[in-house]
Amino acid sequence: MKRWIVSGLGAAALLASGVALAHVDVGISIGVPPLIVGAPVYAAPAPVYMAPPAPVYVAPPPVVVAPRPVYVAPRPYYYPGPYYHGGPRYYRERWDNDHHGKGHHH
Repeated sequence: MKRWIVSGLGAAALLASGVALAHVDVGISIGVPPLIVGAPVYAAPAPVYMAPPAPVYVAPPPVVVAPRPVYVAPRPYYYPGPYYHGGPRYYRERWDNDHHGKGHHH
């Protein structure tokens, strides 16, 4: 029995929805805007006066007197010249006028 009632209500809903959407609206408009009432006016109370805070006095930082920085260049260091004690063999073979090297003595 419940099944028949539920199915009957479902069929009625399907048929009624098609009829409910099939209507035509006709309207007449004159173009006068509707009367709009604004929100209630609220007047805020006057602000409470507050005195500004007292000024804060701060002592200036102490004056520091320091000498200016002195830039000193490092003292020069002189390296000794190269020292050759005899050296390799080619230091002893040198050009002498027309004679040069070993084996060419005249």
